[in-house]
Amino acid sequence: MNLRAVTAAVLDTPANQEAVTVERITYHGWPDCYLLLNGRVEAVVVPAIGRVMQLRLAGEAEGPFWENRALDGQLHDASDEWVNFGGDKCWPAPQSAWPRQQGREWPPPAAFDSWPTQAAATEFGVTMTSPVDPGFGIQMVRHVELDAGQPVLRIRTEYRKLLGGALRVGIWTITQLREPERVAILLAENSKFPAGNLRLLPVQPAELKIDGRLLWLGRHTSEQVKIGTDGSCMVWVGARCALRIDAEAGPGEYPDGGCVTEIYTNPDPFPYVELEALGPLQGFNAGDRIERTTLYTLRPRSTSDPEDEARKMLISM
Repeated sequence: MNLRAVTAAVLDTPANQEAVTVERITYHGWPDCYLLLNGRVEAVVVPAIGRVMQLRLAGEAEGPFWENRALDGQLHDASDEWVNFGGDKCWPAPQSAWPRQQGREWPPPAAFDSWPTQAAATEFGVTMTSPVDPGFGIQMVRHVELDAGQPVLRIRTEYRKLLGGALRVGIWTITQLREPERVAILLAENSKFPAGNLRLLPVQPAELKIDGRLLWLGRHTSEQVKIGTDGSCMVWVGARCALRIDAEAGPGEYPDGGCVTEIYTNPDPFPYVELEALGPLQGFNAGDRIERTTLYTLRPRSTSDPEDEARKMLISM
């Protein structure tokens, strides 16, 4: 998955399909945001907090991304408290490296998580460029684009090592999504995990079910839950639409014991889940660059059963 492939797809678009347009808007109190449209889906980019805040069906007021409405229009402050805006973002993996690089376990490195970014419109979307993170010496660049005429968002994320000594790091994409009817993963055909998945937190996932290579679960309302797999496709199913997220898989050593994808479910009172895509850990010296692409496909619900919907999104596409 690369920008050249995206460009080729747009150039091959039939004349009756709508091209991508990019508009400047104010979004929930944040000025200088970008609305990407292609006639099928719409994406909202908020450079002031470095997030892709929403992906929705064309003409809809809301979409599957979870947004913390209590923080509308606010910016990252200088405190050590984590500001959870919602939306889609990237962190450096593994999390175990954070204390060494930034002197604390939590919150996440702010230049990755929510510092303002420089943004510029492109032919098919928006590019956001972060400041250089002082702990990691990395600048993050996210190329956010829609496919013309298709319900597809592509985010190509680059990490550029500009300062400091060598380290080992991977790209970790986190998408926070609203309360699901189900979330699912297509397990790897020859998984390295005996059960096809790895429990990353002690509590058993709610409504966990495995049928062949398909794993379903729901949100646990009272406990934090997290599992990982070496599969590369995940699905979130809501009442009106379903979202598939494809991680760019490939060889290498992956974080958290070899996880390519992870699902986290958050307890009440914040009813969201996270679908996470991880890239392999790579040695990183000043002047180096790594990149990964994540693909998001959003479609209206076509079946009444959420498990059938997930199966259709994971297997039929």
